[in-house]
Amino acid sequence: MSSHPTGMAVNTRLVARPVPGLFTRLWTDSLRHWLGQYSHPMTWTGLTIFVLLLLFSWGGPWVYPADPLAIHANHILLAPSWRFPLGTDNLGRNMLARMMAGGRVTLEVGLLGSFIALFMGVLYGMSAALSPRWLDKVLMRLLDALLALPGLVLMIFFAALVPLNALSLVLVLGFLSWPGLARIVRNEALAYKERDYVLAARQFGAGTFYIARTHLMRSMLPILIVNATFMVADLILALSGLSFLGLGIQPPHPSWGGLLNDGLQLVIIGPWWLIVFPGLAIFLAIVAMNVLGQGLLARLEGR
Repeated sequence: MSSHPTGMAVNTRLVARPVPGLFTRLWTDSLRHWLGQYSHPMTWTGLTIFVLLLLFSWGGPWVYPADPLAIHANHILLAPSWRFPLGTDNLGRNMLARMMAGGRVTLEVGLLGSFIALFMGVLYGMSAALSPRWLDKVLMRLLDALLALPGLVLMIFFAALVPLNALSLVLVLGFLSWPGLARIVRNEALAYKERDYVLAARQFGAGTFYIARTHLMRSMLPILIVNATFMVADLILALSGLSFLGLGIQPPHPSWGGLLNDGLQLVIIGPWWLIVFPGLAIFLAIVAMNVLGQGLLARLEGR
């Protein structure tokens, strides 16, 4: 005989089904809705180009396993051929292998540096927006001072002080690129925190951290994604500029900017492939992220 009264039996299938947390559900639904509603031809064009660059840099060595540091003394400055599809440099090194290795470093620095800058910008901007008014003013004056400093000069200064490798460049570029994003996050958070649903959450006892992660961050997700794509392009360009000045990844390890710098020193004697392929890779990476960001921004603005 059932222990439950007639008509009140418990549906064990519903009870046993796990229910995702509110925070996870809100983020998942928001991201799925945003990706579905805000897709744009420019978005897919930029994303396709960038994915192809990722496959070239990380998947290429599986298809073409050549040593980017190996010197071939008998094959110096060879034009592109079947054996060396992108030619060789002044030491006889395989340019295709060096392009793939340089792509890994360049894209790693751009992506990881952007992640650091995004994290710091969100943390600083959100802290300023949700802090007392006097502290917000202090943090904003400090941010104004940081924004007044020339970013490229600071990058050159710190790059000249630290050991030059991928990790140090990720940290330098990441820690120097967040102030602009912090101002955007702070202004957006100030606008959203006065919305009715945020005020209602406060009335029901929601804490500042809960409101920030559940309501404000969810509302700002599209803007953060758009700015993150632009930041990746900016950091790839910044790394290429530092490499061009000799303050990027140090030889013999390649980066696209370093390869371009090396090629410019030799192009006068004719090896055009030493500048065309690194320059094209940098151009495609920057264009891909900017086109991706423009597509996301177009949908965000309803165009």
